[in-house]
Amino acid sequence: MATRLDLDNPRWDQGTFEGRAKHFFTTTNPLNVLATDEQLDAAKALVLAYRAGTEPEGTTDEQVWEAKHLYDSAFHPDTGEKLFLLGRMSFQVPGNMSITGCMMTFYRTTPAVIFWQWMNQSFNAIVNYTNRNASAGVTNDQLMQAYAGATTASVATALALNKAIASTPALSQGIVGRLVPMVAVAAANCVNIPLMRQREVIEGIDVQDATGKTIGKSKEAAKESLRQVVPSRILMAMPAMFVPPVVMERLERTALLRRMPILKAPCTVLLTGMMLSLSTPLCCAIFPQTATLPVAKVEPDLQEICKSKGVDKIYFNKGL
Repeated sequence: MATRLDLDNPRWDQGTFEGRAKHFFTTTNPLNVLATDEQLDAAKALVLAYRAGTEPEGTTDEQVWEAKHLYDSAFHPDTGEKLFLLGRMSFQVPGNMSITGCMMTFYRTTPAVIFWQWMNQSFNAIVNYTNRNASAGVTNDQLMQAYAGATTASVATALALNKAIASTPALSQGIVGRLVPMVAVAAANCVNIPLMRQREVIEGIDVQDATGKTIGKSKEAAKESLRQVVPSRILMAMPAMFVPPVVMERLERTALLRRMPILKAPCTVLLTGMMLSLSTPLCCAIFPQTATLPVAKVEPDLQEICKSKGVDKIYFNKGL
């Protein structure tokens, strides 16, 4: 009898960076956003049928894996619900390249800074909420607090830095001025993600044993999730916000862009998309999607439960 595929885990070994990178290059592929609802529902149906052993006769392993990759790109790992299109990691490249490209092109005036930082944090708020650990609820008030806090942090940082370097034209008009949006985004991510997912830290998130059985909730697991997600998301944005400004600083001196300055924004957006297409899957792969903690590092009451069940390590979805 042929060996059945293990669809409870990704196709590649998630214990290695290479395996995680292959998984995320597949699931964050921007082409996945072109899949119709019918295609997504068909992929989910095949995955569920295969798990139940009722897949259509003649179904190949490759067909099952293709369905699983599409399923993983569009459905939440905790709830199985279809993710909002703009919040899917496969939408990161097309969504972020436009916003980030414009944020780095139009960064010199206060209205432009406010508008594009607001646009960026609006998009980030959608992504952070969509990819949270769904075992902890979040209220509308908390969503608005996170949204307002991150937007305020990013706009304030960008405006403060622009003001600080305004007295030195060589800085404000040069590469330093171009990097202001990058610093603002890093500051905002330190606010947006923890605020958007604060309920996880307050209430705790579901944790499982090695067999996947839920054994309780842990606030320490939620904190560990944020310690992994925040730096990953900051690093994800860095290449797309550092390389294009450096390259554009040189390109804008060329005869072509001096003659046709209208090409500056499209060039910046294209460079940003190229960087994001690499940084998104690679930074998602820095830490395993299913995180672990030794029982000794969780709450005392949960430690007692784990010890009674012979569990020495807990597992949980850290989110993205």
